[in-house]
Amino acid sequence: MIIDCHGHYTTVPPAHKAFREAQLARLADPRLPEPAPADISDEAIRETIENNQLKLLRERGGDLMIFSPQASTMEHHVPDPATAVGWARACNDLIHRVVGLFPDNFIGVCQLPQTPGGSLDDSVDELRRCVEALGFVGCNLNPDPSGGHWTSPPLTNRYWYPLYEAMVALDVPAMIHVSASCNPNFHALGAHYLNADTTAFMQLIEGDLFADFPQLRLVIPHGGGAVPYHWGRYRGLADRLGRPPLHEQVMKNVFFDTCVYHQAGIDLLHEVIDVDNILFGSEMLGAVRAIDPETGFYWDDTKRYVDNLGLTDEDRGKVFELNARRVYPRLDAHLARA
Repeated sequence: MIIDCHGHYTTVPPAHKAFREAQLARLADPRLPEPAPADISDEAIRETIENNQLKLLRERGGDLMIFSPQASTMEHHVPDPATAVGWARACNDLIHRVVGLFPDNFIGVCQLPQTPGGSLDDSVDELRRCVEALGFVGCNLNPDPSGGHWTSPPLTNRYWYPLYEAMVALDVPAMIHVSASCNPNFHALGAHYLNADTTAFMQLIEGDLFADFPQLRLVIPHGGGAVPYHWGRYRGLADRLGRPPLHEQVMKNVFFDTCVYHQAGIDLLHEVIDVDNILFGSEMLGAVRAIDPETGFYWDDTKRYVDNLGLTDEDRGKVFELNARRVYPRLDAHLARA
């Protein structure tokens, strides 16, 4: 089985977008009525999935996608908690409907109703709802709800502990994933996302999070940002700061996906990072959707790059399936039942 750990519902029906626009309009003008939930038919959902994510998943040889709401539209920088809760619930309920319509091909990961510096109580409640009632297998955790201004404490700060406690109790991991960039210095896809991946890893080096939560699992997407390319720097910084070696302190709990859009990048990822810490992912439909004119293939057809690594059957099984089942135990249990 080939499991894609990183997919987003970037092709949502127009009515879902209209609901969000109405939410934001009401924030700007409280005299407006509370927007009604979007009325979306099963057929509208089928059309947006069958002609996009499912079509490409099948064409590229994938079987199952771990599916979450569109990252850039989580918009955690919007500070109103009630709006954040309503938006997260709407997005997660839509993912649940996709999974219900295509249970063999998708399984859900939830958006959290985070706000800049806000309480995590609502996020814990939504995580529990999605895992216990909707059958989701994980969540996306935004380390920078401010959208590029980094006003939240590091991921190792006790501020985050209520969420980590819930994750451990539910036995679900988080993918570290920021949302929209509100800082014009940081392009969302080309800078903000990769900055966040790299920053999160450095925060984990500096703290002792996994001493307090040895069962916590975090997936850093986009190939780990700059980390594999500068692996010597991070090993050296850990030593300079008096931290334990990375394989002892961080890499028992942290995993990278394969959302790297060229062969040399995937080659480097495999050369530097242990195979047990790599999960296959494509991010489709995400940042880079077009055809690479140098190769004639889609940039985000990441399976092609992994296939070209010449992995042993054992290592191939880990990257494409077994690592995901280990990092997402509820996914493993779901597949065992199926």
